[in-house]
Amino acid sequence: MRLTDTAIRNARPGNRPRKLFDGDGLYLSISTTGHKAWRFKYYLDGKEKHLQFGRYPEITLKVARDRRLEARRALEMGKDPGAIQKAERIARAATFEALATEWLEIQRHKLTPKTFDNKRERFTTFVFPYLGKRPVAEIKALDMLDVLKRIEERGRHETAHRVRSECGNVFRYAVVTGRAERDPTVDLRGAIAAVVRRKRPAIVDPVRIGELMRAIAGYRGDVSTEFALKLLPLTFVRPGELRLAEWSEFNLKAAEWRIPAARMKMRELHVVPLSSQTLALLKDLYVLSGSGRLVFPSIRSTERAISDNTLNAALRRLGFAGDEMVAHGFRSMASTCLNEQGWHPDLIELQLAHAERNESRGAYNRAQRLPERRRMMQAWADYLDGLRAANPQAALTAA
Repeated sequence: MRLTDTAIRNARPGNRPRKLFDGDGLYLSISTTGHKAWRFKYYLDGKEKHLQFGRYPEITLKVARDRRLEARRALEMGKDPGAIQKAERIARAATFEALATEWLEIQRHKLTPKTFDNKRERFTTFVFPYLGKRPVAEIKALDMLDVLKRIEERGRHETAHRVRSECGNVFRYAVVTGRAERDPTVDLRGAIAAVVRRKRPAIVDPVRIGELMRAIAGYRGDVSTEFALKLLPLTFVRPGELRLAEWSEFNLKAAEWRIPAARMKMRELHVVPLSSQTLALLKDLYVLSGSGRLVFPSIRSTERAISDNTLNAALRRLGFAGDEMVAHGFRSMASTCLNEQGWHPDLIELQLAHAERNESRGAYNRAQRLPERRRMMQAWADYLDGLRAANPQAALTAA
């Protein structure tokens, strides 16, 4: 006979555990202390198995029968309902913070230490306080939207977009590892304000470049800052690539600086041909900092490089406002001038270490065009010398 709610409520414990059967494998287990719990008995590959559905009365007779039906359907499809239940339990136990931390560790070897720290800080600051303890499988699009709107309200629109993208990566990782069904961030495209990107300020007028180069030549301050300021326009690498440079990366005899892939934005080894002017500066600097590992050690410790803001602060002291010139602007300055002078765009892009969309073409360029880049870098250094000497015509002749 099928069970009824009345029969279940009236069932009393005995001296031994007992079972009340509802049919098709479903039964109610009653312990000697009166504890009542639903169980489902089934056979898979000739083996008897038991599945727990939960306690009575929290799990009613109707809910228990619904779960029995789901388990039967799984068996008909050749699936183990016990394995399905275990996977769901694991998914519920997998919090967003645990999955995000796990995903970050997998990405660590692909990222520069700074990028890794930035990603971890965004999760820690903007996401974990609100969603960190939530099971990743239970987080909905509206939950994510609430997090992103909090960031937007602080005026950090670009951060909101980064957070949405990085959370999407975590959700997709949860999906492929069986701990979530889908990525809810796909429903949020267009839900937050677009980022208005502004170009980094850069001086590109030859007369103003000359003024800038004369100001840099006259800079007096910390040795590391002074030489970094002088080398940045000559090499036009990213400021972080310059300030973290190590002496082991330089081959002064070959006139090359090989920046390892781990420190490059594009995660590829980057070769910077060194002009005669650059070599002269490096040889002078080697006398001062060559006994240590870092080319530009901090004034506070030889084991730490100058900080992120050091070069921008130096430009401000020289009288160049933040909306006029920043350290990263030397890249735009070189790109603009070299293009105007007729150098091949491929050479300029290669020297800027921008990504080549066509991988086979990029490999060919990197392998074949170093001699041309050497000539370009020397011409660029000569051009800057001409501008610094307040002789634009001589600078153009040199270029």
